[in-house]
Amino acid sequence: MYGRIFTPFAIGGFTIVPEDHPVDPEAGLPLIMGKKGAFGSGEHETTASCLEEMERIPGIAGMRCLDLGSGTGILAVAAIRLGAASVVAVDIDPKAAESCAANVRLNGMEERIFTVCGELGSVGREPYDLLLANIYADIHLALADEMVSLVRPGGWLILSGIPLQDKFDIQRRFRNLGCIEHDWRILEEYVTIVLRKP
Repeated sequence: MYGRIFTPFAIGGFTIVPEDHPVDPEAGLPLIMGKKGAFGSGEHETTASCLEEMERIPGIAGMRCLDLGSGTGILAVAAIRLGAASVVAVDIDPKAAESCAANVRLNGMEERIFTVCGELGSVGREPYDLLLANIYADIHLALADEMVSLVRPGGWLILSGIPLQDKFDIQRRFRNLGCIEHDWRILEEYVTIVLRKP
């Protein structure tokens, strides 16, 4: 399998760069992505919106982050580029975890991104400053309690992968868990929601 074919492109302050392409030092923060493995090099509107929202999180430098449903690991790599101290990237799909680990190596971030193949319960209980979750709406609903419990007071959640028709259910679920809505954006087919835990 040859994999995805793409050329460098910008999203916000980032530039997504295929593994066999030179990195332009004049371009945005480079996110080097392999051409094989899990879906996604940032083309999808949910991924793009998560990248853009991450840039707006105040004080992301030094944060300890969790990327739930990490896929290619693009959000984890972006968090480190923005100055996060570390990221745990977890995905239940072995192929996604393998793709994530490969992209972590391409970006030279093995010491700061820890790839886990497993369920959310496999990442321990120590709280995170920022939780990223670009996953299906039903998984947001099923794991909401656990997700919120893994974020420290004052910490952030960026939720995406939510079809427009599920927006209100997700908002209500996390609001009932005490989260405060900081921002949200309507995309063509999906919505991205930024929350803060009091």
